[in-house]
Amino acid sequence: MIDVSPAVAATLGFAAGLALEAALQRVSVEASLRAAGSDHMKFSLKWPNDVLAGRQKLAGILLEAEAVAGDRLAVVVGIGTNVVAAPEATPTPATSLAALGINIGAEELFAVLSDSWTEFRGIWDRGRGFGEIRRLWLERAAGLGHGVAIQSGSAIVEGTFDTIDEQGCMIVRTVDGKRIPIAAGDVYFGSVASVGAT
Repeated sequence: MIDVSPAVAATLGFAAGLALEAALQRVSVEASLRAAGSDHMKFSLKWPNDVLAGRQKLAGILLEAEAVAGDRLAVVVGIGTNVVAAPEATPTPATSLAALGINIGAEELFAVLSDSWTEFRGIWDRGRGFGEIRRLWLERAAGLGHGVAIQSGSAIVEGTFDTIDEQGCMIVRTVDGKRIPIAAGDVYFGSVASVGAT
């Protein structure tokens, strides 16, 4: 339970993304060393709540919150990672750790993730550290500075992924120079023609 507003609690998802990306980096390096290889995977964070390996979805994050006594929130952070297999025929192509040559069990990933979660939740510090979380997240952001199309219901916003703001909204710069904050939606890389195509 935390003493923050729902808007601040929502930024905890960015800390979760960083924790998962760090855990995945660690297990990929360890897997590479076990295989006597020198390559390790590069993972990126797709706004607002996915982890990608290349252009394929590897993991998703979901926050659920409920108000409890004393103006507090009970927040659950759900993290789903494709360890052994990945779903097929998804809007964004998916992959798994096994398909990437990272053969570990869910228990091993969870142990590494637990350590990463402690670190990044500490940096987040009930939202007070979101500036640092934001900076670190942007360093790992998929599609930053490139074209995106965001579908929210029947509306589509198209432009360049400019940044995320202090509340965690995606800022899209349109062709006419407007900066539009996006609070939720499905993100597609590229133009409006790619909506529903990937």
